Amino acid sequence: MRPEPAFAVWITGLPASGKSTLARALEEELARRGTRVCIFESDALRKILTPAPKYDEAERDPFYGAVAHFAGILTGHGVPVLIDATGNRRAYRDRARERIPNFLEVYVECPLPVCLSRDPKGIYRRGIEGTASDVPGLTAEYEPPLRPDLVVRGDREDPEDAARTIVEILAARGFLKE
Repeated sequence: MRPEPAFAVWITGLPASGKSTLARALEEELARRGTRVCIFESDALRKILTPAPKYDEAERDPFYGAVAHFAGILTGHGVPVLIDATGNRRAYRDRARERIPNFLEVYVECPLPVCLSRDPKGIYRRGIEGTASDVPGLTAEYEPPLRPDLVVRGDREDPEDAARTIVEILAARGFLKE
């Protein structure tokens, strides 16, 4: 007997916008409600899928294709997935939306100056120094979603409140069994 398909939530936004913080808050909120999830954190996945990442457009297309593919497999087997990844092109996220029936796209909107000031991994610093190319929002284009299921202000909103809102949307759409 095949399990009911689960859901996937792609949390997108500029680097250092608050995606990972929101993903952790959402994981905790879902756990409180008895739902365990698998988090696809792009930096961790890159270490496996692209051991010597270049972070260029040629590499991003197959990388995000693999993310969508594996998330589709897991959700098809009843495992909810949170995708914590910039996914700077709409096409990457649209590919996941087409593959995964129960899909939400959450856009963590945050002004670039705030992201620059946070920069926990030094991505922007390396982009400014010229030692990293293709930094979304700085030296590579970031295409915000045209119709995200939710917009979260990464510079102003409480991640726990945003996580509860996402759970409400999941429940309202029938993606979350209560």
